[in-house]
Order: sequence, then C-alpha cells, then structure tokens
Amino acid sequence: MATIKFGKHLKELRILLCQTSKSSQGVRDFIEQQYVSLKKNNPTFPILIRECSSIEPKLYARYEYGAERCASLSNLKSDDVFGIVRQLASQK
Repeated sequence: MATIKFGKHLKELRILLCQTSKSSQGVRDFIEQQYVSLKKNNPTFPILIRECSSIEPKLYARYEYGAERCASLSNLKSDDVFGIVRQLASQK
C-alpha cells in the first residue's frame, strides 16, 4: 500500500474507535497494518489513537489556524480508512 507524507498544513490526526465493536473492525485492522508505516514516514507527526467502548469510529484532522474536519469510519475496511486518511491529509 502507498504511504502518505503529511504536509505542514496538517497538525494532528485523532482516531477514535471501540476496542470490540464490529463497526470499528476496519479501523483496528488499519492500525495494525498501517500505523507503523505512517509513523516511519512522519516520525514527529502526532497521530493520536483513542479507544473507548461503544463509540462510533471517527477520524479528526486538525489543520492550521485550528480548523478541524471529521470523517466517520463506521463499518469501513482498512483500505477505505486509509483512503479517508489520505483525503483529509491532502485537504487544506
């Protein structure tokens, strides 16, 4: 799978997921398969992973000047989650 190099406009990614729910399975798979390569390509970039029971999985991207965008990750596969990360990383 292709890698992502985050630009200076993106300040932080926060991934919220449930440890056990079926709707978060794709997010858990994404973390297992892609997190290490994301951190290798962006070693100082903050990627926050927050687990909480019974929540809808979401991805928050924080940009310059405090702007934030949110995307639902509910019932997505690992590749779909990667696509959303890529999409939010390319937005300004």
